[in-house]
Amino acid sequence: MSRSNTPTSDEPTVYCQYVLDVRIVELETSTGDVRYRFEDGDYEGRTFEDPATATLYADIYFCTNGFEEEGIGERGVPPEIIAAGRAVLAAYFLTQPSINHQWVASFFGMKPHRIREYADWVRERAEQIRTRAEVRGIE
Repeated sequence: MSRSNTPTSDEPTVYCQYVLDVRIVELETSTGDVRYRFEDGDYEGRTFEDPATATLYADIYFCTNGFEEEGIGERGVPPEIIAAGRAVLAAYFLTQPSINHQWVASFFGMKPHRIREYADWVRERAEQIRTRAEVRGIE
C-alpha cells in the first residue's frame, strides 16, 4: 500500500515529532483556521490555537514523565504537574485558555519575567530529557 506525502483534509500534518511517539500535529478547521493538537501515541490530546503553547504543553509532558487531564475537572491540575514543582506548574497554567503571563505572575506573587524564566527552564529541561532518550536509543 502506498501513501501520498501530500496531506489531505482528513490527514493531519506533523508539526513537531518527539521521542516516544509524542507529537504535535497541525489541523485545519472547517473555517480554514489552523490548530495544533498534542498527541501521545494513539491518544489525541488537547488542541491549541498557536504552536508555541502546544510545544510548551509537550515540554511539560516530558518534564512530568507524562500526565493525564481526564478526571481532573474544569479547574483541576493533574497531580504529576503539582509534584513536578513551581516552574512546571507555572508553565502548565500558561497552556490554559485565557491565562497569560500576567495572571500566572499574580498567582505566584512574582514579576512576569520570572514566569517567562520558568517556562524557559521547562523547555530546556524537556529538551535535555529528550536528548538523553535519543542518546540511549529510545525512539
